[in-house]
Amino acid sequence: MLEKIREGSQGLTAKIILGLVILSFALAGIGSYLGQANDQPVAVVNGQKISQTTFARAYENERSRLEQQFGEYFTQIASDPAYMARVREGVIDRLVQQELQSQLANELGLRVSDAAIKEEIRTLPYFNIGGQFSNDRYLQVIRQMNFQPDTFRNYLREEMTRSQLVSAVAASDFALPSEVVATTQLQGQLRDLDYVLLTAEQVSQDITITDEEISDYYTINQSQFLSQEQVSLEYVELKADSIPVVKEVTEEEITALYNENKAQYLEPERRRVAHILVDSSEDEAAAQEKAEALLARIKAGEEFAELAQTESDDVVSAEVGGDLDWIDRDMMDPAFEDAAFSLVAKNDVSEVVQSEFGFHIIKLTDLQVEQVKTLDDVRAELVARLEKEHKTEHFYELQTRLAELAFEVADSLVEAAEAVEMPVQTTPLFSQLNAPAPINNPSVLQTAFSVELLEDKVNSEVIELGNEHVIVMRVKEHKPADTKSLAEVTEQIKAVLVKQKASELNAARGEELFAKLQAGSSLQDVAQELTLNVEQARDVKRNDYTLAPGMAKDVFQISHPSEGQPTLERITLVNGDVALVSLLAVKQAPTAELDPRAKENITVEQINRNYLVFVDALKQKAEVKAAATTVEAEQN
Repeated sequence: MLEKIREGSQGLTAKIILGLVILSFALAGIGSYLGQANDQPVAVVNGQKISQTTFARAYENERSRLEQQFGEYFTQIASDPAYMARVREGVIDRLVQQELQSQLANELGLRVSDAAIKEEIRTLPYFNIGGQFSNDRYLQVIRQMNFQPDTFRNYLREEMTRSQLVSAVAASDFALPSEVVATTQLQGQLRDLDYVLLTAEQVSQDITITDEEISDYYTINQSQFLSQEQVSLEYVELKADSIPVVKEVTEEEITALYNENKAQYLEPERRRVAHILVDSSEDEAAAQEKAEALLARIKAGEEFAELAQTESDDVVSAEVGGDLDWIDRDMMDPAFEDAAFSLVAKNDVSEVVQSEFGFHIIKLTDLQVEQVKTLDDVRAELVARLEKEHKTEHFYELQTRLAELAFEVADSLVEAAEAVEMPVQTTPLFSQLNAPAPINNPSVLQTAFSVELLEDKVNSEVIELGNEHVIVMRVKEHKPADTKSLAEVTEQIKAVLVKQKASELNAARGEELFAKLQAGSSLQDVAQELTLNVEQARDVKRNDYTLAPGMAKDVFQISHPSEGQPTLERITLVNGDVALVSLLAVKQAPTAELDPRAKENITVEQINRNYLVFVDALKQKAEVKAAATTVEAEQN
């Protein structure tokens, strides 16, 4: 088993998994994971705690991913407490999976060598400049994530070790041709059915919820109504881009910068050429003889482009009369390039030139001589560059002044703000999961909710948000985590209880009507009794979205109808609706030629199933204790 794991960990799958993990942490800011949290854990896995801080950041990452995925529709989706509760459960489940994988890797004695870690660091794109590893860039990035080199290596070692298990599961799976055929036929199966949909909403109109029921639900489920800890901040934000120009750019500076960077404003000589290629890979002498003959025909007056179309072995350029577009120095074979750049005037044709590809006849079709942009041509660019340098220089002067006064006058930001000529801004109350910009930064949030700012009531240190972008803040108001009052959540509880009762009543109604169907009543009779319509669905696919959400999946679990006798079934949907279904026919997909993509997709599905089995097996053997979180999907 260990050998398979080691082999799997060297493959592409492992690289992809590790790359995605590193990317998600790099974008979100890993530093927030390193805080020493004193809060209650969201789960305990074989005695190892998963902190609220770790959960909060993972939850925020998932929320950001969903916002990117759903765009403007996310606000509507996030307003559903049940949906966001499932998101929170999914985040906790993934954190538990990661912890179980780490523990198993340690039990198996899996290790990643220092050499492997060093190589991985050198290949990660976040540490590269111009395609080459940069140690300065490496140190800059990990420090922004609040890592030291040794702690980052330890973190990376843990992620790489854990990825060995995941990649081993993926690398050991395959699908047989017979499995692909059977699965393809099942996936392409179609079904015909009639159905009546009983919605929970139809029975919810007459449901009454008493104050006592609301109070009882509140008492039993108080953990659901925990409000997050919140703060309101005062802050001073300083950005180089937003400070005024305090030093005029002089003509001497412009001239000096132009002279220092004159090489940047040189536009080298360029030539546009066409060619005729005679391939010499089989018979060099014959190829040269053919090229010489073609050159003679060109000199005799035949059109170069027409000969290129009919005679050139470069089939791509031949279609456009041999045109190779513009070329610069050091782009082509040296012999070809020397001949092309020795041509003097447009329409000049070279002698026969030999390169590693064969024999060429080259024609100069256009010419751009070397040019140098004048100072006036680039003046605006130089002025903007110098203004930015002046702003940056002034920014660091202001940053130093801001840091000094924020420390010296620790109980107010007024003097520090006046010194840098920036306003003191304020935020409304917010939690760690709905912080406004520019507060929604891991380092800023960690500081905003720190003991020092909450209890000592002092100004923070200067916190870097980006290049030439810093912030200093203090807590204006603090609202500890607490249980929301009954009055605040009464309507929320009422909606939950109405939905629960409606689902129960609808389920009972569905059971009663299904018994009538089994006793011999027709689907049409049941529909008329309720003044509903019998819906017809034909050629339903497994991923059909014309049916109620989730219904297609259950339809494909109904047993096949017998000859002339439909199969009756009652389907309860996740939203409390009930479908009374009469399955009329099952149509098998025709046997088709094996599609390589289908095999790949089926193998991936099999990998996913086996991975879930693998994770479930770990959970079955583990002691996992989940605790209620204090994270809410939205502020009510």
